[in-house]
Amino acid sequence: MADQPQLPPGLKYDGPLVVERTGNDEYEWNAYDKVKEYTNAFVILNDRKVLLGLKKRGFGMGLWNGFGGKVDPGETPAQAAVRELEEEAGITAPLRPCGNLFFTIGTVEAAFNVHIFRADEYSGTITETDEMRPEWFSAQKELLPPGNPLTTIDHGESPDALPRIPLEKMWADDEFWMPLLFARRYFVGRADFGTDDKMRRYWFAAAPEAS
Repeated sequence: MADQPQLPPGLKYDGPLVVERTGNDEYEWNAYDKVKEYTNAFVILNDRKVLLGLKKRGFGMGLWNGFGGKVDPGETPAQAAVRELEEEAGITAPLRPCGNLFFTIGTVEAAFNVHIFRADEYSGTITETDEMRPEWFSAQKELLPPGNPLTTIDHGESPDALPRIPLEKMWADDEFWMPLLFARRYFVGRADFGTDDKMRRYWFAAAPEAS
């Protein structure tokens, strides 16, 4: 077995990994004093059509993202993910873990340990809330694995009729790990942002592709 890659500080994963993207290694990883637990959840139909939300207030305002937030005391990340999805989009979904991301931002004291979840179906009526405006998008070709299968039945709008994922209005690291999300490969990664909120150093890896 090949040597396992060295994980950046803050990340933990015991399984085999393949490093997918790294950059700006000349920078040291940002130091941090404490870590806060967060979630981020995505509903994806046919491994191509994804529900995103435009953040209307607070941290990340004006950016598109999945649905999530802080893990409250006494909650597991899975419980928090379900709660946040319902609070922000009005729906429930059978979420399952699909990744873990660790962020530091120069203007924020604590690091963010983000538990990523996905679901291939949902229940309820998608509803705009005070915090998020949900909208369906279609993943552009460069974010999809070759031979992308249709794995769920979707009776809604065709992905071809939907707008493409607005990467230019998302966090800068999203374009590196979203292909792993669509490929159904468990992924881990770290991204450090400077005081200007621009990404400095990054590292992303994923479980090996199924043979």
